[in-house]
Amino acid sequence: MTSAAPAPSVAVVVPTRSRPEELRRAVAAILGQSYPGEVECVVVADQCDPAGVDLAGLGPPGTGSRRLRVLANDRTPGLAGARNTGMLATSSELIAFCDDDDEWRPGKLAAQAELLARPASGFAATGIRVRYAGRAVDRIPPPAVGLADLVRDRITALHPSTFCLRRAVLERIGLVDERLPASYAEDYDWLLRAARLGPVVAVTEPLVEVHWHAQSYFASRWESIAQALGYLLDKHPELHGDRAGLARIQGQIAFAQAAGARRPAAFATSWRAIRNNPAERRAYLALAVAAGVLPAGAVVRAANRRGRGI
Repeated sequence: MTSAAPAPSVAVVVPTRSRPEELRRAVAAILGQSYPGEVECVVVADQCDPAGVDLAGLGPPGTGSRRLRVLANDRTPGLAGARNTGMLATSSELIAFCDDDDEWRPGKLAAQAELLARPASGFAATGIRVRYAGRAVDRIPPPAVGLADLVRDRITALHPSTFCLRRAVLERIGLVDERLPASYAEDYDWLLRAARLGPVVAVTEPLVEVHWHAQSYFASRWESIAQALGYLLDKHPELHGDRAGLARIQGQIAFAQAAGARRPAAFATSWRAIRNNPAERRAYLALAVAAGVLPAGAVVRAANRRGRGI
């Protein structure tokens, strides 16, 4: 982005459901960006009444360089449908996501727009600061992440609240997949599709505050997690091309099966993961949970305190 060129317009899609205080914090941070261009914040009420979304005083709707709208999710209920509803309702040059319980730092959009001004860059992220149980852990991604990197490792730092992309990239990779069970891992699926076009670039600073808490939507929906990860393995053949990457996902499935009291399935999936990568720690955790040695909740909380998931 040069000084002579106008800053591209940005639409920020914020799906929400039953988090009024967190939503106000997220929207205030979006509208308060130091970015010089137009920013439209589109809040999408998912499985709740948009008339009940109270954002009074956060910004005048439809005026100036900052605009605010609240829509109902008119597609598949869930996160994927809500994201798509918001994107399809806008025509901005850039599209960004923010979850309703996260918070952007003031320079987030400006830093990403600088990256996206480069001809080879179409999809940008940033680092994150994970806050959980009174602790803060920074997760910083590499400056560029390719498809092989994402097959080997989900790279937790590439959180959906950091995503910002050109609309032209959306037209090539398509909408968020609404067929994913409970919309789990819709962000990972989208990253894989984007990385097929070229590296995902990133600002290597923690420009998004990610708040993890016990009320997170996927905190204990183990069956949905197992089904969604199996769906991704069927959808993306490249995930089978790296044994360590495949073992990682199999270990996650095994842990979800174990946490959901599906002990025989958890044992079988764990051993498949170990055969692919004997160092896959998730498989051993799944075995311990399935055997009753460790409680699943304690394992998840311990990982979250270090800014990690399972």
